[in-house]
Amino acid sequence: MIQKSYDGKPILYLIPTPIGNMDDITYRAVKVLNEVEVIFAEDTRVTMKLLTHLGIKKKLFSSHLHNEYNNKEKLLDYLNKGYNIGLVSDRGTPVISDPGYELVLCAIENGFNVVTLPGATALIPALASSGLKSKHFMFYGFLDNRETKRKKELEELKNIKATIIFYEAPHRIKNTLINIYEIMGNRKICISREISKKFEEYIRGDIRDIINQINELKGEIVVLVGESNETKKYDNLTIIEHVNLYIKEGYKTNDAIKLVAKDRKTAKNNIYNEYHNIK
Repeated sequence: MIQKSYDGKPILYLIPTPIGNMDDITYRAVKVLNEVEVIFAEDTRVTMKLLTHLGIKKKLFSSHLHNEYNNKEKLLDYLNKGYNIGLVSDRGTPVISDPGYELVLCAIENGFNVVTLPGATALIPALASSGLKSKHFMFYGFLDNRETKRKKELEELKNIKATIIFYEAPHRIKNTLINIYEIMGNRKICISREISKKFEEYIRGDIRDIINQINELKGEIVVLVGESNETKKYDNLTIIEHVNLYIKEGYKTNDAIKLVAKDRKTAKNNIYNEYHNIK
């Protein structure tokens, strides 16, 4: 039998499933799938294929983004009876850009244990193979499917000093790349497609060049955007030149001074005094 956690309470197991290659499931995941009493699955048809491949028969409940909130009572009923439960998404690790958050939160708030097994997820292999810096990275997941909102999200992300990782759908990939180029500039990027599958592919280079190369991509896509390597336009300017640059762009003097203070991360008075030659 599968062991309870150290405090003896039942466990909700988050079990990663293969993102493409069936061999990517771990021995531990197979063991836990065999031994939990019931499995909540994003799509029972997809999970049934996996269980059939593994020779496992198990009671399944559908639990996706549109019904998982209503599954909390069913989850608690099984946990209160002392049963361990498995939670899976169609591919990869539950909760990571997939359903599962509501059930995890429900289990925690009611004093039960949540254990996530290590396993398949697309973002880590994509990052490791990208050729982009990996010391600091940020996983964002899916950008909004509305362009106005998507651009606003990119504006908020553009100054982050890290490699940024997105998931994207094939039909939106070109528009998303154009938006990234417009907002973030011509950065190094990597597009990872169909990780662990037969036609796994990596497209690396400057975003401007890659936009022109892409006509149609299929499959599961990860977009990795490198840090900006552009020199700030004011790096080689004196404070007076910097203020005058904004004035040329149409700003009033006081507004230009405020912007320069923000750019240089200093007090507005310092810029004001320097610009007006006040000792």
